[in-house]
Amino acid sequence: MDEERNGEQKEGDGKVRIRDRLKHFTWAWFTSTMSTGGLAIALAETPHRFKGLYTIGVIVFTFNLILFLALCILMLTRAILDFPRFKRSFVHPPESFFFGSFWLSISVILGGIQLYGLTQGPGGAWLVAAIRILYWIYAACSLLNAIQQYWVFIIRTPRHPIPFNPSWFLAGYSAMLTGTIASLIAPSQLPEHRVPIIVSGCAYQGFGWLISMVLIVMYIIRLMECGLPPPPVRPGMFIPVGSAAYTIIALIGQARAIPPSYGYFAAHPSSADTLQTLALFVGIFLWIFSFWLFAIAVLACVWAVPHMGFALPWWAFIFPNVGFTVATVMLGRELESDGVLWVGSVMTIGLVAIWCFTAGMCVRAVMRGEIVWPGRDEDKDM
Repeated sequence: MDEERNGEQKEGDGKVRIRDRLKHFTWAWFTSTMSTGGLAIALAETPHRFKGLYTIGVIVFTFNLILFLALCILMLTRAILDFPRFKRSFVHPPESFFFGSFWLSISVILGGIQLYGLTQGPGGAWLVAAIRILYWIYAACSLLNAIQQYWVFIIRTPRHPIPFNPSWFLAGYSAMLTGTIASLIAPSQLPEHRVPIIVSGCAYQGFGWLISMVLIVMYIIRLMECGLPPPPVRPGMFIPVGSAAYTIIALIGQARAIPPSYGYFAAHPSSADTLQTLALFVGIFLWIFSFWLFAIAVLACVWAVPHMGFALPWWAFIFPNVGFTVATVMLGRELESDGVLWVGSVMTIGLVAIWCFTAGMCVRAVMRGEIVWPGRDEDKDM
């Protein structure tokens, strides 16, 4: 093993240079920003609060913004250093699967702007308008991305079959999170803007959920036929957890944001109460399914602990479980259950702990050359 590593380090002057490492900076790095931004959202939504928690959340949100900009600069550097490889990264799996994490990172940034700038912050009317415009831009881009990515996978398959991987979910996730953003920003909008946001958010959430259901079936069949994935990428098994969890958040949030005295809802006075009740019980219906997927992923990772070397899919420990945590909190609020709310708070603490551990392992892996290194990243088969 040592001889193999030494052999990989030999290149021209005897070592892999920084510029050569940057050529292997892949889209999977944006799983770190979608998870860090998701953590900021979880901190904003946690029910049991203390003085200074808002400040902590703002620090995490700001750090994520800086990290996102840094990753964009590094990706641009990669494009400049090796444009052919960069171009192939959009169409060559497994790296191309992770392009959705770039859009998901933007979605959690939009959610953070809403929560820390408007819902809990001092933002004014200009920010309300700005977040609405950004929402519609993101909605268009995320849908185009989902169409483009799945089309690329479909036309490539007859020549080069693609083994199933949980990262397949990310392209659909990028559109599905439009529904989650809608549920967050709708309450701060005027009724004439709120209703289109709620309706579009419901449509996007339905699209993302149905795509996820198809992929969940393929995912379970793959597990039953081929067994568990390699230990380093088993954290990716948490990705399906978020499909049901973020659907719970979107449905309950959108139902609660309905303006009862405007448009369709004014003409049908009982519709708002009916949809709120329906959203709650559909959420309960989906929660146990999300928990089942969560439990399977936990068992798979615990089973492989001695052999789990770090890989960027480790960030999947966080982002899907942010959705699971916030969904639990929202159900607790709707049911007015203090016990469920405490479960949500404990889950938030767990997210903070696993984020710290994952971040530390990520830095360690970079320093040791385990990632961002020729032949060791998602682009190794290009």
